[in-house]
Amino acid sequence: MKTMEYLTLNNNVTMPALGLGVFQTPPDETRDAVRAALDLGYRHIDTAAAYANEREVGQALSESGLARDEVFLETKVWINDYGYDETLHAFDKSAGKLGVEQIDLLILHQAFPSQFDRTLDAYRALETLLEQGKVRAIGVSNFMVEHLERLLAETTVVPAINQIEVHPLFTQQEVQDFDTAHGILNQAWSPIGGITFYRDSGHTNALEHPVITAMGEKYGKSPAQVMLRWGLQQGRSVIPKSTKPARIAENLDVFDFNLTPEELASLDALDTGKRGGPAPEKVTLPAFSREIPEA
Repeated sequence: MKTMEYLTLNNNVTMPALGLGVFQTPPDETRDAVRAALDLGYRHIDTAAAYANEREVGQALSESGLARDEVFLETKVWINDYGYDETLHAFDKSAGKLGVEQIDLLILHQAFPSQFDRTLDAYRALETLLEQGKVRAIGVSNFMVEHLERLLAETTVVPAINQIEVHPLFTQQEVQDFDTAHGILNQAWSPIGGITFYRDSGHTNALEHPVITAMGEKYGKSPAQVMLRWGLQQGRSVIPKSTKPARIAENLDVFDFNLTPEELASLDALDTGKRGGPAPEKVTLPAFSREIPEA
């Protein structure tokens, strides 16, 4: 039985299409969740400096017995560490906590449009790290079209990835189309519906949406599995999060069925235009400052 699909980034680095996300996973739960995922067959872990659990991801990897090159590690630089020298040091902090010498994918966590010159300097540091071989690929997260246009105009390396909120209730099709046209892979955070933010964003629970639940019943799959399959079939990387081994296993079991083109389109049509996470322009230092400790 097929257990994974792979995606090739724009610099020919290959990456498992599905990974485990550890957003909002407390440090004391992260190690067990990552260990469970690695034991089940996951080979792609997504973390971030701002999650404060990189160290536990590294511990789980070390304890797994897997060779370093068997697991694709992805992490993110937080806005407090934007700027050229600051971002070079942010790599040292993340690599030290993860316990690795090379990070597979290092991305900027936010567009930080209120101080975009710092964002550009941070990205230039990522380019340097790529040239030095300290990272295998670089990218961005939560960048909208206007941010990407300026980045592409003022830097050299096209981002390998743009990690954005994508689920059937919020598809960001304009951003996805721009990414695809420029060879940037769309990676979906919150691919099963932004559960964390439902209360504030005003849209309903995607796991209970009748269109999605009906598809799940047809295929003998859960609503979460339907949404992950939708993302994978449309060429996205998906990084669902869970701390429960049964859910972690369920999220990996999505490679043995295919949705029809009509079903994919019907899921696209559920878009509400309502973002779950914060709008990029709301992510400022006064509102979101977080000092990232040393390794």
